[in-house]
Amino acid sequence: MSGNRCVMIPEVGEVLRFEPFRIGAEKWRDGIVVRSPNWLGDAVMSLPALLQLKSLLPEFCGLFVVCPRGIAPLFRAMACVDRVIPVSNPHAFLSSEERQAVKRLLPGVGVLFNNSFRDALSLKLARVPMLFGAQARNRGWLLKRSYAFPKRRTAELNRPHQAAKYMAIAEALGAAPWDGVLPEMRDLTGREEMAPELADLLGKERLLAVAGGAAYGAAKRWPAPSFRSVAERWIREKDGFVVALGSKGERPIAEEILAGLPSDRVWNGSGRTSLEELMLILKHSAMCVANDSGVMHLAALLGVPGVAPFGSTDPIATSPLSGRWRIVFDKQECSPCFRRVCPKGTRECFRSLTPEFVWEVLKDLPPRH
Repeated sequence: MSGNRCVMIPEVGEVLRFEPFRIGAEKWRDGIVVRSPNWLGDAVMSLPALLQLKSLLPEFCGLFVVCPRGIAPLFRAMACVDRVIPVSNPHAFLSSEERQAVKRLLPGVGVLFNNSFRDALSLKLARVPMLFGAQARNRGWLLKRSYAFPKRRTAELNRPHQAAKYMAIAEALGAAPWDGVLPEMRDLTGREEMAPELADLLGKERLLAVAGGAAYGAAKRWPAPSFRSVAERWIREKDGFVVALGSKGERPIAEEILAGLPSDRVWNGSGRTSLEELMLILKHSAMCVANDSGVMHLAALLGVPGVAPFGSTDPIATSPLSGRWRIVFDKQECSPCFRRVCPKGTRECFRSLTPEFVWEVLKDLPPRH
C-alpha cells in the first residue's frame, strides 16, 4: 500500500492575473460569442467563466456560445447563455451557414476557450472584430490579446486549474472574480418524453451512478472490477440501485461493471441516453463514482456528491468544480503521465486505490439531500 495515497477536496485555486483590457460599451455591439472547448468535461469547467462574462455585458447584450453539436444541450441548459450555435464538425472550419449564424448575432467580442487556429480564423471570417484567447498554434496575430499559461509538466501536479485558465481570460476583460456559485440551470424536466424504463429509473431512491469509462484512454480508468465491488456494496448495504453511464463505445466496460449484480437493481445506460437524459439521471442520483471524465464534471455541476479515482491525469488541474466531491490519488514517480495507455502496463497509480478504500470515502460523504 502506497504512502502517497490520499483523499483530496477539489478546489480551483488561484487565478492568474493579466493586464486588464477594458472594453467600451459601444465595442460590445450585440454581445460576446464564446467558442467552447470540444470535450464535455472541459466545457463544464468553462461554465464559471461564462457566468463571469455574462455579468460583464452591458444591458441588452447577449452571451452566445459556439460549440460541438453533441454538447449543445449543456449550454442550452445554462440560464446565462442566450443563444447556442452548434457546429457539425468541431475539427473543421465553421461552415458558411455557421459563420453566417455568428455574423447575424453581431457580437463585438469573441473569446476562444480552445487552442484552435482554425476557430480563431473562422470567427474572424464571421466578422467578429476583437478576439481573445490563450497563446497557441501561432494564432496571436488573429487575436486582440493572447494570454500565456504555464506549460503542462508530466510527473508533477500542475496549477492553475483548467477552470482558472478560463476565468483568467474573463477577468482580463474586466469580469469580477468567480464567487464559487455554480451556474443556474434551466428546468431539466421532461420525463414524459422518455422511454418508460428510463422514466422508471428516475423514480428510484438511493441511485448510484457509476462511470467506468474515460474517452481519453485506458490509463485514466479505474478497473471495472473495482467499480463492481463498490456497486455491489451499494446495493447490499444501502438497499440501492446502480446505473452505469457512458458512451456507446464504453458499453462493454459498463457490462463488465454490472456483471453478476442483481438484474433488478442495475441498468446499463451506456450509449442509451442523450445528453439531456444523462443530465436528468445525474440530477436524480444520490451519489456518483466516476473516473476523470465528462460524467464526473457533469455530476459535480448538478450537485451530486461523488468520488473520483485519479490515475494518469492531474487531480489539481482537472478536479470537479464541487467541494462535495473527493478525489482519491496515489502519486507515483511517473504520475500524472497524461498518457492514453500506461507505458509500464501496470497502472501502478491505481494499485492502492482499492474498492474498500473508495467505499469508505464514498460512505463518509454528506448526503445530497
